[in-house]
Amino acid sequence: MIKVGDTHVLCTASLEERVPPFLKNSGLGWVTAEYGMLPRATGSRMRREATAGKQGGRTVEIQRLIGRSLRAGVDRVALGERQITVDCDVIQADGGTRCASITGGWVALRLAVDKLMKTGEVISDPLIEPVAAVSCGIYAGQPVLDLDYPEDSEAGVDGNFVMTGHGRLIEVQMSAEGATFSRAQMDTLMELAETGVAQLAAAQKAAVGR
Repeated sequence: MIKVGDTHVLCTASLEERVPPFLKNSGLGWVTAEYGMLPRATGSRMRREATAGKQGGRTVEIQRLIGRSLRAGVDRVALGERQITVDCDVIQADGGTRCASITGGWVALRLAVDKLMKTGEVISDPLIEPVAAVSCGIYAGQPVLDLDYPEDSEAGVDGNFVMTGHGRLIEVQMSAEGATFSRAQMDTLMELAETGVAQLAAAQKAAVGR
C-alpha cells in the first residue's frame, strides 16, 4: 500500500512462468501493469468500467505508462522468460494516482523479484535501480511539488515526471492548462521533480529493507 497524502493505492505483483507470444523463446522477461479506480475512490461515485464492458481511454493510457516506466528499470535478460504483472488499484484518489502507482508498483516488483532470487530461480538481480514518479505544476503562480486534486485542477501548468533513483529520466508528461510556460519554468519543475523522486526512492528502499 502506498499512501501519498490522501492518495492511496494498493499495488501487487504476480509472477507467471510465461511471456506474451511475441516474446516466446526470446529469453527476455516482461513486466506489465493493470490499473483501476474503485467507484468511491473519488468524491462522487464512478461507474465501474466492468459494467461498461471495456476500459476507458484514461485507464489504458495510465496502465501503459506504468508498464513502460517499470520496464525501464528492469534487465529483461536477467529476469528470464517470465512475466510479472503489477496491479495498481486506487482505493482513494486526491491527485497523482499514476505517479503513486508507479512508485508503489516498483516496491511490489522489488518484492516479487526478491522472492525469485531467494528461491534461486533468478541468479542476477534484474532490477537495475528504483523507479519512481511525482507530479509537479505551477499553481497560483508558484511551482508546487506533488499536486493534490484541487491544485491539479486549477494549475496553469502540470506535469508528471518518471525517473530512476539516480535521477535519469524515463518519461515526462507536461502540458499547459490555459497558459503557456517558459523553459525556465520547465527547468524549475524538473528540479523539483528530482528532489521529490530522490525522497521517494529513499522511501522505496526503506520499505524493502535496502
